[in-house]
Amino acid sequence: MSVRARVRRAHREAPELNITAFLNLMVVLIPFLLLSAVFSQLSILELNLPPDSKSQANKDQKKVRNFEVIVRSDRLIVSDTIGGVLKVIKNKNGKHDFAALSDFLTKVKLRFPDKKNISILLEPNIEYELLVKAMDTVREVEVVEFASVVKKELFPQVSIGDAP
Repeated sequence: MSVRARVRRAHREAPELNITAFLNLMVVLIPFLLLSAVFSQLSILELNLPPDSKSQANKDQKKVRNFEVIVRSDRLIVSDTIGGVLKVIKNKNGKHDFAALSDFLTKVKLRFPDKKNISILLEPNIEYELLVKAMDTVREVEVVEFASVVKKELFPQVSIGDAP
C-alpha cells in the first residue's frame, strides 16, 4: 500500500452516529411505560392503644362513654365503659357476622353522633384478616342514598388491644 493511501485513510473523519430513530423510540416508549406502570398504593391508619384500666386517670375517666368491640373466636361483643355489654353477635355459618356488627354500630352512631373513637380488643390467636375486617367495619359503613352507594364515617379513631 502506498503512502498516499495511508494518509488518505488517516484523514478520513469518523462517521456521525444517527440517533434520530432511537430518540423517536424513546419519545414513544417512555410515556407508554409511565402510563401503564402500576404504582403501589399504601394507606396508613393511625392506631392507638386502649387506655390502661388500672391508672388513676382512667378511674376519673370512667364517666366518659368509650365503645369497645371484643373479637372472640366464636362471637363479637359490643360494649361500652358505662353500660357494659350492649350486644353479643354470634358467628353465622362459622364466620364472624360483620354485617350485623355494622348495622348495630350504625344505630349506636345515630344515638352518639359526636363519638369518634372505638377500641377493638382481640383474644389471643385471632387471625390478622379478622382484625383488618373489624377495623374496616368500625371505621365506615356503606349506605344507599339516592340510588348510589355512599361511604359514611362511623368511628374513625381506632384503638387496638388485648381482650380481657
